[in-house]
Amino acid sequence: MAEGREGRRALGQRSAEIAMAVLFFAAGALVVFDSVRLGIGWADDGPRAGYFPFYVGLLICIAALVNGGRAMLVSRDKTFVQVGQLKLVLTVLVPTAVYVATVSWIGIYVSSAILIGMFMRWLGKYAWWKVLAVSVGTSVALFLVFELWFQVPLPKGPLENMLGLG
Repeated sequence: MAEGREGRRALGQRSAEIAMAVLFFAAGALVVFDSVRLGIGWADDGPRAGYFPFYVGLLICIAALVNGGRAMLVSRDKTFVQVGQLKLVLTVLVPTAVYVATVSWIGIYVSSAILIGMFMRWLGKYAWWKVLAVSVGTSVALFLVFELWFQVPLPKGPLENMLGLG
């Protein structure tokens, strides 16, 4: 393992387990809340729309409480992730999150070309001509497959609209 800053603990196992328990509890509570809004009882023709989701959400909340309690009471606080490992994960996670956020603004084809090109150049250290060929070529291929052959419209941005493809 790397020594120094890269080998330091970024997050402990107990903290990670508690954080996940909180997130799962919140998700389960949202399901329970919305199921109550839809109706969790029985109608003349059977269970209402929220009946089964209510119990699934309730089970998720109970499981989250059990896991959170277990993490607080039983779990030893071992290292979950080190700084160097977390940096590697964030190297992929952050650009992917930006990609997802930009799809609705500039379209999936331009966003995909930028993401592929960025990963090829930044992480792969490929030559610019290869980066442009693969990133633009992939977006063109995706456009042909989805828009023309399968006739499935995907989100387009200003560039596609300017070219009359929107």
